[in-house]
Amino acid sequence: MAASTYKPTRLFTPEQANAMLPLVRAITRDIVELATDIMERKQRVESLVKARPGRGSDVYADELQQTEEDLEKDIKRLQAYVDELLELGVELKSPLDGLVDFPSQIDGKPALLCWKLGEPAVLFWHDLDSGFAGRQPLDEHDSLGDHSSLGDHDVEHD
Repeated sequence: MAASTYKPTRLFTPEQANAMLPLVRAITRDIVELATDIMERKQRVESLVKARPGRGSDVYADELQQTEEDLEKDIKRLQAYVDELLELGVELKSPLDGLVDFPSQIDGKPALLCWKLGEPAVLFWHDLDSGFAGRQPLDEHDSLGDHSSLGDHDVEHD
């Protein structure tokens, strides 16, 4: 992702990200549970559809249709959770792993504070292009000190 085209709605300091973590953790936990359940049910439905005989006298057609409708409802509910994170300014990277990023700046450049469900706090960051594999510990970075320009406000873009 090019830094020049990346336009987050909000920037976080590590302190702000950690302060928001209880809410983000709860939403992310719901996302992981629901995404895992949806994935497993979709795989079962796909297996059943492939194994079904001709549609004419299929006694399970109504049940299969209801299951597919329930899946669609849960997919919409999952999207509502993702939208909730986006409204907070947080970016979901992996619904199955519970991986989220908090937009930030490090050394005056766009960066992402990285957190994964199960971690006690936001302890890592990476640049826009390196992703999870390029995570670096926050405490080893010398230039994280002054984020006073970030504040608790939204970022204005042209």
